[in-house]
Amino acid sequence: MHTPALRARAVPFLLLVLSLFAGLAMATETPAPSVRPITHEDLWLMKRPGALAVSPDGRWFVVAVTEPAYEEGQGRSDLWIVSSDGQGSLRRLTSGKGSEGDPAFSPDSTRLAFTAKRDEDEASQVYVLDLAGGEAQRVTNWPGGAKSPKFSPDGSMIMFVGRTYPGAVTEEDNRKAAAERKARKYNARAYDSFPVRHWDRWLDELRPSLMVQAVGNGTPARDLLASSALRKEPGFGGRLGNDGDTIDAAWTPDGRGVVFAATTNRHESARAEVRSSLWAVNVDGGEPRRLTGDEGDYSSPEFTPDGKVLLAKVEPTTDKWTYTASRLVRWSWPSLGDRGVLTADFDESVGQFEVAPDSRRVFFLAERAGRDQLFEVKVSGGGVKPVGKLEAGTYSRFAVGGSGSKPMVAAIWASAVNPPELGRVDPATGRWAPISMFNKERAAAIDWLPAEEFWFTSSRGKQIHNLLVKPPGFDPSKKYPLFVLIHGGPHSMWKDDFVIRWNYHLLAKPGYVVLLTNYSGSTGFGEAFARSIQGDPLEGPANEINQAADEAIKRYAFIDGSRQAAGGASYGGHLTNWLAVTTDRYKALVSHAGLYDLRTQWTTSDVVYSRERNIGGPAWEELPLWKEQSPFYRSGQLKTPILVTFGERDYRVPVNNGLEFWTVLQRQNVPSRLVVFPDENHWILKGENSRYFYEEVHGWLAKYL
Repeated sequence: MHTPALRARAVPFLLLVLSLFAGLAMATETPAPSVRPITHEDLWLMKRPGALAVSPDGRWFVVAVTEPAYEEGQGRSDLWIVSSDGQGSLRRLTSGKGSEGDPAFSPDSTRLAFTAKRDEDEASQVYVLDLAGGEAQRVTNWPGGAKSPKFSPDGSMIMFVGRTYPGAVTEEDNRKAAAERKARKYNARAYDSFPVRHWDRWLDELRPSLMVQAVGNGTPARDLLASSALRKEPGFGGRLGNDGDTIDAAWTPDGRGVVFAATTNRHESARAEVRSSLWAVNVDGGEPRRLTGDEGDYSSPEFTPDGKVLLAKVEPTTDKWTYTASRLVRWSWPSLGDRGVLTADFDESVGQFEVAPDSRRVFFLAERAGRDQLFEVKVSGGGVKPVGKLEAGTYSRFAVGGSGSKPMVAAIWASAVNPPELGRVDPATGRWAPISMFNKERAAAIDWLPAEEFWFTSSRGKQIHNLLVKPPGFDPSKKYPLFVLIHGGPHSMWKDDFVIRWNYHLLAKPGYVVLLTNYSGSTGFGEAFARSIQGDPLEGPANEINQAADEAIKRYAFIDGSRQAAGGASYGGHLTNWLAVTTDRYKALVSHAGLYDLRTQWTTSDVVYSRERNIGGPAWEELPLWKEQSPFYRSGQLKTPILVTFGERDYRVPVNNGLEFWTVLQRQNVPSRLVVFPDENHWILKGENSRYFYEEVHGWLAKYL
């Protein structure tokens, strides 16, 4: 894919399309007269394309598009459909008051399943829409809701994920259990094992399960795992995500069973790595059969269209490392012989993957040097190849459909100056052609420049990747303060992407140059680079961040090295707090959801064992790192003014971490400000809260820069 190195708002959309194909090398530093600096309204109200589906016949792309709003409950998400050749215009397929998502086509491409909460629904249910016309019909009524629908190979049934109560076997059993729980007079939570919380919610006794619902005959859904010994295991569970517990699953090619990923040792997560295995269960129920052993943590099972191969992702078991890149693995089906790791020689982690219609190759996304790029590998084995060359921006998700050797590939692409849009990828060249124009008009009015990239060699001899973002109305003859922005994770990376929570250009708006450094521990630069943070959680990465600032000041004459600030969230907050006790080079700091004491974070977070392994053992063994790289024990060095922010519903870095830091700051009489958002989690997700957050950050930086 080729994109122009120019202001997105300064060219017509047609020229943007042409430049994507031609790779025009155009640039300008002079803003067009009609453009203006980005506003929070620009950022927040950009439409957000999300879940994608391509019809099996390759004719249609369907995308879920969120239309955000500042008012609570006023945002919406609808499904849009467009011809895959891009000849027709996008049209809204659904228009419910709530949110619709999880689109999935029937095998014959005539129907579309999706999830929605409509009318009297107490939670999201699965609906099916006949694309020939008519209203969508609800096909599930599962207590607590349904998600992740998938049609059976013959299209007569839908599998979905629902939550179940202990001992409940039928849909009615679960309905009664839900009513009893609602009617109980006491309010308490009781636990016998870890974890008790995840992300922004307390865990309860419900567990995910796989349901099968016949389409069109009104019979209740059937729980495939009901009464099984597997479901009764104390550590049974699916994949714990930010939106709750779910199960990755796929229909077997003959439609007589389901293959899924589940764990049986979640209750050991305070003292052991939680690993999921692949299991198979008959569509009529019964005891699931375990397909894989303890050699790895498995997820995302999928079959090739010809039914001959089972694919999945695996993180190989290791007693040494806390980070392991996901590999793509295959087996012959149904024999489960001929196991092979298709990406054994690929040094990045496999993200989303999709099988080509001819069953010969697999497309997948992986992070690489500031972008999520598209790659492919043959199902039979061989080397991984990039699908074209992505020179700007990043893909957030994609989908594949069609038949034969020419798949139709839909993908959502964005860059720092191009909000996300739906487009089509040519598998032969990798070129992305935009189809949607959801954000064209608003984006064209903004004065912004593409992110620049540079590399430098750190004092430890590592190659460190960086992005640099300039402010609106940029004049190279002027001097600008530097804001060093630190990413979280640590196993993530800064990308050339349109970001909501820490938008590069909105942060730069008052007249700052923003520096984004992919320090040791970042993904997208090889497994060894991501692992190199183990045993050096704060000091090494912080030194690289400071060295990156030095390098930027040396390279760019328009940066005023006497006016520097830094900040970040999550792991970026951890590193910000470390900077607060190890250097006075920054005039001000901004820390969101950052730990101040390694031990406090370890004992209060919803994810703990990997933190212990990263240090080398539990805190009571008095390993040196627990103190040597814990900011708390250097509190006497605090002097830099710092803004500390937290979400009160954050259970990844609980708010007590912030209160601990705040107490020390006040004790040391350091200029500081504490902002707590009572209804936010690890992220600030509500529109008005987000607006206020940016105002606080801008106000704090302006005070000291």
